[in-house]
This record gives sequence, C-alpha cells and structure tokens, in this order.
Amino acid sequence: MKMRKELWFGFSIMALVVASIVWLLLGVETVTNGHLGLLMLSLVVVAIMLGFPTAFTLMGMGMIFTWLAYDRDIHRTLDLMVQAAYKSMANDVLIAVPLFVFMGYLVERANLIEKLFKSMHLAMARVPGSLAVATLVTCTVFATATGIVGAVVTLMGLLALPAMLRAGYSTPMAAGSITAGGCLGILLPPSVLLILYGATAGVSVVQLYAGAFFPGLMLAALYVGYVILMAKLKPHWAPPLSPEERRVQLPAQTEALPAHGEVYAPTRLLAALKGRRNADVPLSYVLRQLVLVLLPGVLFLALAAGTYRAVTHVPPEAVYDIQPIGFGDERRDTDTGGVQEPPVEGGLAEPPIDEGGVSEPPLESTADAAGGVQEPPGAERSADADAGGAPLPPGAEAPAAGSAAAADADAEGPAGATTQPAPTWWWVVFAVLGALTTLFYLFLSFARLEIFKMLLASFFPLVFLILAVLGSIVFGLATPTEAAAMGAMGGVLLAAAYRRLNLAMVKESVYLTAKTAAMVCWLFVGSAIFSAAFALLGGQELIERWVLSMDLGKVEFLVLSQIVIFLLGWPLEWTEIIVIFMPIFIPLLAHFDVDPLFFGLLVALNLQTAFLSPPVAMSAFYLKGVAPPHVTLNQIFLGMIPFMGIQILAIVLLYLFPAIGMWLPELLYR
Repeated sequence: MKMRKELWFGFSIMALVVASIVWLLLGVETVTNGHLGLLMLSLVVVAIMLGFPTAFTLMGMGMIFTWLAYDRDIHRTLDLMVQAAYKSMANDVLIAVPLFVFMGYLVERANLIEKLFKSMHLAMARVPGSLAVATLVTCTVFATATGIVGAVVTLMGLLALPAMLRAGYSTPMAAGSITAGGCLGILLPPSVLLILYGATAGVSVVQLYAGAFFPGLMLAALYVGYVILMAKLKPHWAPPLSPEERRVQLPAQTEALPAHGEVYAPTRLLAALKGRRNADVPLSYVLRQLVLVLLPGVLFLALAAGTYRAVTHVPPEAVYDIQPIGFGDERRDTDTGGVQEPPVEGGLAEPPIDEGGVSEPPLESTADAAGGVQEPPGAERSADADAGGAPLPPGAEAPAAGSAAAADADAEGPAGATTQPAPTWWWVVFAVLGALTTLFYLFLSFARLEIFKMLLASFFPLVFLILAVLGSIVFGLATPTEAAAMGAMGGVLLAAAYRRLNLAMVKESVYLTAKTAAMVCWLFVGSAIFSAAFALLGGQELIERWVLSMDLGKVEFLVLSQIVIFLLGWPLEWTEIIVIFMPIFIPLLAHFDVDPLFFGLLVALNLQTAFLSPPVAMSAFYLKGVAPPHVTLNQIFLGMIPFMGIQILAIVLLYLFPAIGMWLPELLYR
C-alpha cells in the first residue's frame, strides 16, 4: 500500500528525533541529569507525534524522569507532582478559560454567522474578490467573539466554501481564505492562547490582550489586501459577482413608496412624509426608516463629543485638608490674626519660642496683624519676584495670601480645572470615522439602507459584545475573569434575543465547554510537572549554557527562537508549543533584554502556523470534514501556503515596528 506524503513527513521528523537521541547517548562520555532532561524532551515530542495524549504524556514523562532524578524515591516524586499540580490549579487566570469558551459556544449557536456572512458579502459586493474578503472579515469578527478555531472554520466551510465555489473561485483561494481567517481566533482577544502564555510567562493577560489587538487587525488586513491584489491580477481566481448575486431585495413597503434599490434614501423618505401618493405606506414605517438613517450621524456626534471632553479635560489636583491631631476646627485667632493653639489644661504644650527663634510664617500678611508673627525682611520682594512683578513700594499692602494661585487658577479655568489639546490618535480615529460617516450619507441608497439594517441585526450586536468584554478588560474596569463572566452572560442574552436559547443548546454548550476546559487545564498541569522535572534534571540550565555560548545578539536570538517555533508548528499544535517550549525560552529573555510581553506577541503571531502548516494543520482537517468530496486535502494545503508567507511578513513588520503591539499597552498601563 502506498503511504501518503503526510505520513512520510511525520515519520521523517520522528526518525530525526530518534537519531538525535541515539547520537546523544553514544556521543557523550558521561550521561548527566541534563542529558536526561534533553532525552525526556525528545521522547515527549516523539510520543506526541505517535498520537499519545499530550497532557498525560507530559505528566508520565515528568514522573518517570523525576523518579530517576530523585534516585528512585517515590515519595519525593509524588510530592513534586502534587505541588506542581496545585500551583497550576490555584492560578486564578485559568478561571477565565471556561467562561470565554462558554461565551464562544453560545455565540456560535446563536446562528449569527450566517446572517453576518450574508450582510458582509452584500456590503462588499463591488470589492474585488468580494466573497473571499467577506469571508475574512466575517472570520475576524466571529473569531474575536468566539476564539474557537474549529467552530469558525467548520461553520465558514459550510457557508462560504459552497458560495465561493459556485461563484467560480479557485479551490485553493477559497480554502486558504477560510482556514487563514478561522485561525485568527488564537491571536485576537479573548484568546485562550494568550491566557496560557500569560500564566506560563507571568505576563499580565490584560496587557497581552491590549497588545494583541492591533497585530491581529494588521494580520487580517494583510490577508484582505492579498485577496484583493490577487483578484485584480488573476480575476479567474476570484471572479466578480454577477448583478443578480449583488441584488438586494427591498421590503414591499419600501417598494410602495415608490422606490428601488438605487434611489437616494434620505430625500425620498423626507418626501414621503407629505403628499397622498404614499397612503399605502404607514407614517410609522417612514419614521422608523428615517431614524435608522439618522442613527449613524447621531452616534458619531455623541461619541465624538463624549470622547473629546474625556481626552481634553484634566481634573484639578485633589487638595487634602489634613488636620493635625489635637487641633479643633477653629484654627484662626480673630484677635491677633496669628495661628493659636487651643487652650490646653494639664496637657502637653509646645515649648515657648524665644525671640529671634524659628517661627511659622503668618497665614495673613497684612500690615495690621498686630501681635502676629511677621515675615522676614525681603519676603515680599522675593515672592513678588517669583511672580514676575516689581518690588512693592514702601507702605504698600502686600497681596492677599493665595492671590497668585488664584490668578493661576483663573488662567487655567474655573475651579482649577485645566484642558489639554486632544491627542493625535483621537484626531486620526475620528477623521476616519467622520469620513466613513460622510461616505455613508453620500451614497445611501435604499439598497445600502437594507444592507445597513442587516448589519444592525448581525454585525453590531457582536461588535458591541466584543467591545464590552475587551473594553472592560483593557481599560481596567474588570479583570479577565470578571469580563469573561460578563461575556458569558452576553452570549446567553444574544442567544435569547435571536430565539436560539433552549435547554438542549445550553446542555451542549456546557458539555463542550467542560471538555475544552478540562483539556486546557490538564495540559497546564502536565506542563507544570514536565517543567519541574526538566528544571530538576538541569535540562534548562544545559540549554541556557548552550545558547549563551553561541554569543548571540538580541536580533539573532529573536530570529533563532522564531525559526524554532515556526518549525515546531509543523508537527505540533500550539498548546503543546506553549506548555512545553515556552518555559525553555522565557528564562533566556532577561539575558537578551527582551520584553516578555513583546516576545509573547511575536509567538502569538508565529503560532498561526500551527493551524496552517502540514502535516498537523488542524484547520485543514476541520475544513476537509465539511467540504465537498472533490475538494482534496492537497488543494487546501496549497491554499494555505500564501497565507503562511503573509504570517512571516506580519512577524517581520511587528519586529521592525514594535509600536504596532506595544503602543496600546504602554499608553494604558505604563
């Protein structure tokens, strides 16, 4: 029987690993614990490639080699296992995993993706490669809402792949768009990958979410740009939609205005408010359409006004009136004008102050403050000089205390409040939003109004849920666990709003959530036991000495680490790479002065390859499971290759311009 190419590739990698083990055992005179650690690492990779469960392979190998390191002491071995497992399961961040997964399954079963894809492909009907572009945008939005790669790829394979094949798209282009777009769920927040990396590397998940937002959007934009470019250069790969496929069906009451798809909607609706020829159309219907027309402009103005005040207003500094212990409310003696102690009988009192001694300055520096302590000579002049004025003439009254501060407050604004210019990013964001709003009104035909209504029913609910969850995390209003709970409740409300919430759906979502969360948590426990055994054997120290002996610079280290992760993405899944190999790389970051947050963003971009590179490209198998029989696995792999190249380009761009990922965390948290 002829063996498939994927099996040959897998067995070749396994043969290389086994050959390396043999060379290690035969080429080293004395086998130390460090060599045993490297042997354990190699055996784990081979066992996973043979198909053994990852979590239990990590635990089993860790226990066996810990037992060897402890000279076959079973009690110390079990102690290490219990401590490592407890440390992992006591991590509060992991509570967010089942909640985010539950939110994703609920949103998936609310049947929003079908409506979202239909509205997106109609909205982008005139864009080259419109179906593939709509697929990528739908995958981006849905991946952000769910974070479940398998669910997104499977659903888009059922919806988008038949539509693209019917429209004449090439199979590799269609398959590559679906698989690449579906994989964005492991990068865009709320990503389980980022939670696991944060728990492994000790990096704030909040900062990881903030940092991964723009790299994820950049990668999605590069995908869309590639599809549009190829649709222009090779139209037979992604032919334009026919007029019939672009046609939007108008409601009967809109056609009775009378109106058709290309009529400018605002003027026709205003004209429909008067006259008798529209007697068949209720006035309430026309008013509802006008409200929908005005909605984007009102939202833009409200958002611009609210955020402008927030970014330009600087609250006055808080003034704390701290009253010393033992003082009453009345501190000023009206007879002398000086500060007096309250009468104390039999209590502690300050020692008397001799003439010429150090004394406190007066609260009021008027000339008639008889009996009060006077300011030293020249104080008026220096104070005046500080204010920039001329010295006071003899006999003139000194300005009242606090007058300079009052003048400054008057210059700054009422009640001491100050303002500052709006930052550049605010002007850029609202210039783009303003341009989009203007274009919306310039070309608002009845067909586009119907598309807008479809987006209101599919796109905007998801965007609102995403912004509510991620915004509460990024702006510090909630922890990731609290935001995950809020997202799970939002998923329940969305499913109820779309009349998809029932007991069977909830039971299925809970079951799948428990299954996924158990897998992730067991992986984390296995990783903790494996890492403890690896460190105990000295494998980490051996690797560190080897890497440091190469005398690498920062750039060389980052390039080497990303190449290793890229190659590991071929035979292994991202979960295995995070839990096995990140504990090896992370201790080296401090030596090369690499920010763990920035390294995590590079890794998250790089690990897209774990779902797009054969032979373990799981997204290809997800798609093959729902694709028509004539779509082969090789065609799907062929469509993935250009998107893998785009991922490498995205990694290079992030390294050359770190602000893509680091700007938002630094703006919000540093």
